[in-house]
Amino acid sequence: MDRQHNVTYITLDGFVDMSTYRYLYFSLIFTEYALIICFNVSIVSLIWVHKSLHDPMYVFIAALLFNSVLYSSTVYPKLLLDFLSSKQIISYSMCLFQFFINYSLGGSEFLLLAAMAYDRYVSICRPLLYPSIMKRSTVSMFLVLAWLLPACQIVVLTTLSANMKLCNFTLNGIFCNNSIYSLYCVSSTARSILGVVALTLTAILPLLFILFTYTRILVISYHSGRIVRRKAAHTCFPHLLVLLSFSCLCVFDVTIARLGSDLPKAAHLVMTLQTMLYHPIFNPVIYGVKMKEISKHLKRVFC
Repeated sequence: MDRQHNVTYITLDGFVDMSTYRYLYFSLIFTEYALIICFNVSIVSLIWVHKSLHDPMYVFIAALLFNSVLYSSTVYPKLLLDFLSSKQIISYSMCLFQFFINYSLGGSEFLLLAAMAYDRYVSICRPLLYPSIMKRSTVSMFLVLAWLLPACQIVVLTTLSANMKLCNFTLNGIFCNNSIYSLYCVSSTARSILGVVALTLTAILPLLFILFTYTRILVISYHSGRIVRRKAAHTCFPHLLVLLSFSCLCVFDVTIARLGSDLPKAAHLVMTLQTMLYHPIFNPVIYGVKMKEISKHLKRVFC
């Protein structure tokens, strides 16, 4: 434990020896961060500027990409500093902040994908009712719930963690996720119960709702004409790709936390970097390529 001015510092033990390649690592991570900001901000700006992209589906896409920018801006600057430092440490308060941002935005992503699934269901299966259901007030309510509900749940977990006594000051990772539980002297039943409740409300139930909704879309599209099937495939396929990608990364996150020190340090680093690097740049690429209207505006800007 390092204490400076009564601030508790945690040592990050997930880095491999970087004495030889630290500048290469720094350059790669910096390039990735720049691409994430560029890709996500470009599409969010297009949706903001062009009124033709103010439909609910594109508003939810902009919210997803905004989450990627916020998450990356919380994790990447500290990660870049760590690659240039001889000793990788983080203050306990900053560690809790990373934990809060990571899981509140993760829950937000599931809820936003659930809202997008509902939007596609109404658009394809109830097209005549779409204007009266997906009003601006409805979209605003979905956005507020998607950001507020996970944040309220995770802030309670973070507050409980902040008040717990630390017996370990070395974190087996390169940033603070649910591996911070290994720092505490004793486990907390209340925190475990709240964690299960938060996981259920912000991940499991939205995931089940998404699967149910897209199953209904698939069944109705199968019994409809070719135009309906083409519309369903065109608008739902990118969302399903993003859902599959994000779900796999969540499984990675749980696997890393469960295996902990049983994983070799190099494998631990690679798996953790994959959860951090892959998804924030995957979303804008998928939506930029697969969504026809976004792709059209991007071609006008860059070509």
